[in-house]
Amino acid sequence: MYTRREFGTMTLAALALPRALMAAVDSKAKGVRFGVQTYSFRELPRPDAGDAVDVIIKAMTECGLGECELWSPMLEPRLGPRFVPGGPRPDPSSPEVVKARADLRDWRIKTPIDHFTGIRKKFDAAGLKIYGFNYSFNPSFTDEEIDRGFQIAKALGAEIITASTTLPVAQKVAPFAEKHKMIVAMHGHSNLTDPNEFATPESFAAALKMSKYFKINLDIGHFTAANFDAVAYLKEHHADITNLHIKDRKKNQGDNTVWGEGDTPIREVLQLVEKNHWPIPAFIEYEYKGTGPVEEVKKCYAYARQALA
Repeated sequence: MYTRREFGTMTLAALALPRALMAAVDSKAKGVRFGVQTYSFRELPRPDAGDAVDVIIKAMTECGLGECELWSPMLEPRLGPRFVPGGPRPDPSSPEVVKARADLRDWRIKTPIDHFTGIRKKFDAAGLKIYGFNYSFNPSFTDEEIDRGFQIAKALGAEIITASTTLPVAQKVAPFAEKHKMIVAMHGHSNLTDPNEFATPESFAAALKMSKYFKINLDIGHFTAANFDAVAYLKEHHADITNLHIKDRKKNQGDNTVWGEGDTPIREVLQLVEKNHWPIPAFIEYEYKGTGPVEEVKKCYAYARQALA
């Protein structure tokens, strides 16, 4: 990860410009707000977490996308053994992994909040918006670490937190959402074997009952791969959906594909949002194998705009 393509950094002078001198990047089409989940840029190189911010801003600007859901690992130091795709996963009980997890928790809790305010200012200066902070709570999170996620999200200027998590962990997060009066949108995957995973309409319904601050981040690709109907679900539950992740997958737990080659009703979903004037942002998430993150996100954005032409 972070080693496929070289990216130059944006000039410090450009990043230092006040927002008043930089027009906001408008990535709407037919009234539909488009943006990107910055996980899409995970393969771009970065020496450290700080430089990753410049890489993200440059990539978003090049793609013409004005808002994002900011993936937390891109802001954090990379600690411990690396997982190489196709290779063995690091043993979570190994001393190296245990220490790395503790160091990451320490970084999250002790990094001055001004650090994250500074990140927001860089986005502001580039005319870009951080709509959501993707901070995926898991069973290893302490109360202090959960609470810190809300503080970071606010410092970044995010309106919501999105999270890939489980029902038991969501129950633990609920009091913090209430405390901070901030929406947490549950991101669904396609795992139907674990009843604690967010994947089914029933799992989302269970979350909505836990807190008035819990909503849904609907990934229409995963939802389709789990053999659910994203169009029907959107029609019925649009008021509880904060944002969409747009990707293409095959049904029956199928692979991610180039947009238009899978079973996900991308066109129908986007046209439904446009027709009803729903204020639901649609965020591109690049996961198939292509020529490179920026090039493929551009193609996905063009496909999405064409779907509304």
